[in-house]
Formats: sequence, C-alpha cells, structure tokens
Amino acid sequence: MSESVETKSGESVDVLFDGALKIIQSRSGYRFSLDALLLARFATIKPRDRVIDLGTGNGVIALILARRHPEVEITGVELQNALAERAARNVALNQLDGRVSLGRGDVRAARSIAAPEHFDAVVCNPPYRRRASGRISPVEEKKIACHEIHGELGDFINAGFFLLRTKGRMAVVYWAERAVDLLASLRQAGLEPKRLRMVHSFAQDEASLVLVEAVKGGRSGVEILPPLIVYRAAQEYSEEVTAMLAGKF
Repeated sequence: MSESVETKSGESVDVLFDGALKIIQSRSGYRFSLDALLLARFATIKPRDRVIDLGTGNGVIALILARRHPEVEITGVELQNALAERAARNVALNQLDGRVSLGRGDVRAARSIAAPEHFDAVVCNPPYRRRASGRISPVEEKKIACHEIHGELGDFINAGFFLLRTKGRMAVVYWAERAVDLLASLRQAGLEPKRLRMVHSFAQDEASLVLVEAVKGGRSGVEILPPLIVYRAAQEYSEEVTAMLAGKF
C-alpha cells in the first residue's frame, strides 16, 4: 500500500479483508456499508470485462472488484466532487491506479460518461429513498447518497442500459420494500431481471435489501437464489458474511 496518500482532517482510514484494502472515508459524511460488499460479491464479472460503477462514492465497490478480478478494466463515476476526489485517493492508496479509472459524471447525462454500449457489466448502489421521504440528513454527502436528490432510480437504470452492450449485465442492490420499483424500472428500460437474492438481517426478519442482476436484451425468466442472512445471533455475523468480510468471496 502507498503510505504517501494524504488524509484530511475529519477523515478516517478503515480496512477491509484483514487489511488487504484501505478505504479513506469521511467521519461525518458518507461512509460505505455492508450493501457495497454484498453487491461486489453478487455481481457476475467475467475475465476481461469492462465494468463501470455508477455512483462510486468513495470507490469501495470498484476497489473490491479490482481486487477480486485482476484481469478486468474498472471505471468509477461519481457526481459529488468531494467523494470523487476521495475515491481517487483510495485508488492511489491501494496502488490500483493502472486498474481503476475514475471520473466525475451524472447518470442523468449518460452520454457524457462514455460511449453507448461500451461496458460489459454495470454495478450500482443507487439512493434508496425518494426525494421527500424519511429523514433527510443535513450532511450534504449523506443526503445526496441516500435520497434521490440528483438522480432517481430510473436515471441510474437508463444510464446502465445506455452504457451496456447487448447481453451485458447490470447488478443493483436496493431496498427490499422498493423491489417492485426496481424490477419494473429494469424491465421497462430493456434490462431483464435474471438473478434475484433477498437479504435478511436475521432469518426470522423480513428482507431489508434485494440484489438483482439483469441482462440487456435478455429473455424472461428469473433465478431466485436462497436468501442471504446477515446475522446468526445478536452482533454475530452469519458464516457466509463472516467469510465475505475476510475476503473469501
């Protein structure tokens, strides 16, 4: 790891996979959560794929994918300047400059991001909350990351369709309570849901998240995977999540 990358006041450096990855994050602003790791693990990535992460935040998904798939080309796009700059430092910190490229971009203007049909796979962890729903954080980074302030679900899905080649794949993590919105948006855009997995905090709980992978121009028919359980007891991760957090994907 590079030790010359600057960290700023109000930032922390957190580790993943027993220190294999280091992530600079704001202490009070946007911070990645388990959602990002689940998505990076769920997405189907093939050798020599060109992959784009829409709304990359601090770059954690792009970095995990680069670590898991050393033969792929990864691009991260972020709207917020502060997050995009932090993501760039994270790429340098983890010495992945030659593997991960970053840029500032708006999913509502997909043509400004890249040429159409340029990518084989899209990953996306979009804002879950509608613009006026729930408590809106006074912290700008959190507000934009969590609420549809600068891009609704459909904007992310349509950008994915534009950027994907035919038969390319888009993997999304989203709130389970908005699963119908996600599935409808994907199909309406021409991305057919092919794999779906619900995520539950505990086995007896309702699902909190849904993971969906869709194929551009794919045939109808979806594979429903076994549910993913995060905890097996209070403050004790399930075996599957424990292995994932250790980097055993």
